[in-house]
Amino acid sequence: MSPIPGFQSKNYVIIVAGGSGMRMQATVPKQFLLLNGKPVLMHTIAAFDRSETHPQIIVVLHPGFHTYWNQLCKEHNFNIPHQLVSGGETRFYSVKNGLDSINDDADVLVAVHDAVRPLTGTRIIDESYKSASQCGNAVTAVKSRDSIRQVTNGVSKSLIRDEIYLVQTPQTFKLSQLKTAYLQSYNANFTDDASVVEGTGIAINFIEGSYANIKITLPIDIAIAEMIMRNGLDNGS
Repeated sequence: MSPIPGFQSKNYVIIVAGGSGMRMQATVPKQFLLLNGKPVLMHTIAAFDRSETHPQIIVVLHPGFHTYWNQLCKEHNFNIPHQLVSGGETRFYSVKNGLDSINDDADVLVAVHDAVRPLTGTRIIDESYKSASQCGNAVTAVKSRDSIRQVTNGVSKSLIRDEIYLVQTPQTFKLSQLKTAYLQSYNANFTDDASVVEGTGIAINFIEGSYANIKITLPIDIAIAEMIMRNGLDNGS
């Protein structure tokens, strides 16, 4: 992929926006729902545009929504430069499509981020790239604040809460590491990019996320996100 006009950074972010929004009980996918008057996806793109890293932005979107997204950008005068790439059948293939659009050297860093995490702070974003440059990868996570139980064959057992982390995005990797990982065949156990990379035997490194870095999944999450924005709660900025 040629550099996107308006960007000098050699780093990238792949924003995965392929969800159908079924759990939102909405007529459009959740990345297009309005959050403080603008589509969720626009807030997500803007967060990376505000960061010091200022990566080139790739948005992976179902091809059936490309025209709709371009219309939304016109309606909201949204002009942050980004590249649209068609999504795949699953998140795995959507990320792979995004990676395939990057033709660059092995030292490039690539973050993968959920389109429906619009409140990610710039501190987290920049720390993700910094840590990945030093360690090869950096996965955003927070410690569980709840008691955790695991159920196997109808039998539950308590897990040690201090050893449980809730994984978020961004998840950032050296390009060579991520491209090698996505040469693997799809596996149902690949729930995020960390699990794909881990499948090649590479250890995963955590950085501290934020409890305000929520994923818009259910209708109540829009109200919670607007409250966080309104009250300026810590989202890792």
